[in-house]
Amino acid sequence: MASGATAVTSFGSELILARLQGLHPKTIDLSLERIERLLAALGHPERRLAPVVHIAGTNGKGSTLAMLDAMLQAAGRRVQRYISPHLMRFNERFLFDGEPIAELELADVLDLCERTNGGAAITEFEIVTAAALVAFARHEADVLLLETGLGGRLDATNVVARPRLTALAPIALDHQAFLGERLDQIAFEKAGILKPGVPGIVGPQPPEAMAVIARRADEIGAPLSIHGRDWRASRGGERLVVEVGSRSLDLPLPALVGCHQIDNASLAVACALALGEFAPDEGAIAAGLRGARWPARLQRLLRGPLVERLPAESELWLDGGHNPAAGQALAASLNGADRRPLHLVVGMLNTKDETGFLRPLAPLAGSVHTVPVPDEPASRDPIEAAAAAARAGIAATPAPDVASALAAIVAAARDPVRVLVCGSLYLAGHVLRENA
Repeated sequence: MASGATAVTSFGSELILARLQGLHPKTIDLSLERIERLLAALGHPERRLAPVVHIAGTNGKGSTLAMLDAMLQAAGRRVQRYISPHLMRFNERFLFDGEPIAELELADVLDLCERTNGGAAITEFEIVTAAALVAFARHEADVLLLETGLGGRLDATNVVARPRLTALAPIALDHQAFLGERLDQIAFEKAGILKPGVPGIVGPQPPEAMAVIARRADEIGAPLSIHGRDWRASRGGERLVVEVGSRSLDLPLPALVGCHQIDNASLAVACALALGEFAPDEGAIAAGLRGARWPARLQRLLRGPLVERLPAESELWLDGGHNPAAGQALAASLNGADRRPLHLVVGMLNTKDETGFLRPLAPLAGSVHTVPVPDEPASRDPIEAAAAAARAGIAATPAPDVASALAAIVAAARDPVRVLVCGSLYLAGHVLRENA
């Protein structure tokens, strides 16, 4: 494809996306009616998909699917994957064997959905999901890995009547304005992806969430395979042991960093083994664990302009976690043998519980700088964010951007530093672009 054509098409897809944002006054408005209407007008692409693995949960969905994708590709399977949000380029949301959709096809499916929708009210995520389903239906594949955007029951991805498999990653408090203030309410929404007769693989859950999931499964007749009952995982030194029924797999630890990735890896393994004729063998599962990549999930940046701002032998880490459970996972992963103070650069949206996110990290923090999330209207003001950090027991200093925060950290430090930029996937995407 000529570079000029790519540039024009990319700009065309951006124009289409800008128009789509104006079709509905609310960014989030959970409903299936609008997307079901559009899919019917498009000829029901959701009925012509490869076997679907549909996943919901609060934390770990993307990491689980990244590892499952890598396992399946290592076994020679053709894999499609739908994720959100993207980090650097919009077409990262539509993945074919790990590669983003081509710009020409992205513009084509978006244009088709826009014309077919005819200006009717619909959210951007709903019409983008419809476009993804159109794109996936056009190509043969063995498995489609489908990640919910928010919730599950009324999420736009929940239009596949009979997936091959559903999966529930750990559920915690997040998006309370849309899913409910209590954990049981959020679990009810997430459990909405369960389908009658379709196996559901359930990762580690708080008891309150597990009770809701089990009740919903009983009501609709969804067979469950539950962590701690039907499958188990444990770390032994540098190995991961996953037991599913009578089968025991001795596997390498996942390449993705963090103690929480053990649970995500084991959920991916349990899903892989439940895929029947598409299930990878143990060698492919091991290769997938070693080879999976998932940016901005406790990712160490090894080179680039931002890294070069730090003293030699310093570390710059990046994570997009943004809720209290993510803060706990980060604290557990970073509280190891490295006793150097951790300097936090935090940018969050004003819809998130910044105090709850930062509280577990407080004992590790040598300093905190709060920054805005660029190009996000819902970004929390750094001064307000510093006040939220104070409520978590951390003194914080507002900064205009990540580069300025890094400069302040370096100016105050005598030795190599350890820095974590965190709080938002949108901030993480900006950092990856700036550091490219």
